[in-house]
Amino acid sequence: MNVFVFDIETVPDVQAGRRLYGLHNLSDAEVAEVMFNKRRQESGGEFLRPHLQRVVSIAVLLRSGQHCNVWSLGNPESPEAELIKRFFDGIDKYTPTLVSWNGGGFDLPVLHYRALLHGICMPRYWEIGDTDSGFRWNNYLNRFHWRHTDLMDVLSGYQLRTVAPLDEIAILLGLPGKLGSHGSQVWARFQAGDIDGIRNYCETDVLNTYLVYLRFELIRGRLQQADYVEECRLLKTRLQARNKPHLDEFLSAWQAAAPAEEPTLAEIRE
Repeated sequence: MNVFVFDIETVPDVQAGRRLYGLHNLSDAEVAEVMFNKRRQESGGEFLRPHLQRVVSIAVLLRSGQHCNVWSLGNPESPEAELIKRFFDGIDKYTPTLVSWNGGGFDLPVLHYRALLHGICMPRYWEIGDTDSGFRWNNYLNRFHWRHTDLMDVLSGYQLRTVAPLDEIAILLGLPGKLGSHGSQVWARFQAGDIDGIRNYCETDVLNTYLVYLRFELIRGRLQQADYVEECRLLKTRLQARNKPHLDEFLSAWQAAAPAEEPTLAEIRE
């Protein structure tokens, strides 16, 4: 298994708002409100289009060989360009299976636009078989290839009318889901300077996504039941060893709701 599960958190790109709408004398908060208002007029909601988003956190889970770990790229002070470069450097290094929830519809388009803005080179990601024939029929860009598995797309049968929120699917599967936060709160937390909280929230979304992916691998026969249980056990052991409050909270919530066939904390400690 060589898997790279990822999620991003974003805020309004207020610099873009200033350029596009001539808002040079307004504060960041005021520019963002103008952007939200314009979006409400367009769509009825405030969620900005991908090219108007700025990345403030990228969380990943790498499962490769004996390695299984979740972390946030860079540090809370890292500039956006560094976060994006680290992400695509990981793809260059591991050529992993990317796993996301709505990554094809949101996360990757945002990363495309931001990489374009910062001039970040990522040849492995853009490979479609010109220099590596193995990518001709399985690459990161084709919606129906497996090198990027967008679970929301796949599980909905690529039908917009049947898509489901990650939080609800996670809870249905006995997973923690959202833990006291939501993506809609990221801008407020960013304004308050709570970058660590945003990064922690992003990591728990990655954990939910990975656990849904393990269940997906089970139903399509790529994991047997014993393998699935062992993967869950391995992740629980890794989370326990990290001794981080947000990971401990996730682990406790997971164990409280876990089906009987999954290992408990007592079993891990034995």
